[in-house]
Amino acid sequence: MVDQTLARSFLTAGADYDRYRPGFPAEAADAIVPASARVALDLGAGTGKFTELLVGRVDRVIAVEPSEQMLAILRAKLPGVETMIGAAESIPASDHSVDVVTVAQAFHWFDREPACAEIARVLVPGGVLGLLWNRTDPRCAWDRACHRVAHPAVGDTDETTSSAAEQLPGFDVVERVTVPWAESISRADYIARWHTVSSFMTASDAERARMTADVERILDADPATAGREILDLPQITDVYVYRARV
Repeated sequence: MVDQTLARSFLTAGADYDRYRPGFPAEAADAIVPASARVALDLGAGTGKFTELLVGRVDRVIAVEPSEQMLAILRAKLPGVETMIGAAESIPASDHSVDVVTVAQAFHWFDREPACAEIARVLVPGGVLGLLWNRTDPRCAWDRACHRVAHPAVGDTDETTSSAAEQLPGFDVVERVTVPWAESISRADYIARWHTVSSFMTASDAERARMTADVERILDADPATAGREILDLPQITDVYVYRARV
């Protein structure tokens, strides 16, 4: 069941989300977009973190996003991309009009059954659906510990990605690709990134301050981060590729 309070927390996010959230490796787009694709639709596109990887891979890129604030940032960054306000459960696109639909870091917020039906409707017969998420590298103890601060109920696992491996209605699984990568990020930006996570955004001021202090204590204590202003952060991007059932 989707937590609507957490889901709606992103509607007013914008500049901070774009500044602090990580992007995605090019290998993720390579795994999803077939060479024959001409039209791609990025669903729940946010500020265009993944949309930008579609530009140049296909002739036409469409970004659909429910937040006007996020979409405004995407438009400014990617003026050649067509943009539409819309939701996964009611996609503003014609039947069988796109070759590939991508969903980066957002599928777990969708109402699965109607969203899959809508995605299948807009895809050409046999079209491709690509779902992807960034997640904590299990070898990085300090990032795992910070993850537990933000998501204590989930712990070291990531339920958002594990649920995607299931068979989706109307789709057949093609492959799963795991892409390890790393980024260099300042301590300040790493902490600010957590403030763009739904559990931080919906917390009370006191709870947010407590969670922030917990993250800071982890960074102060871990030998890999203590006293460092620039952090080396390993990450993993999980990519799930499906094909619409004909």
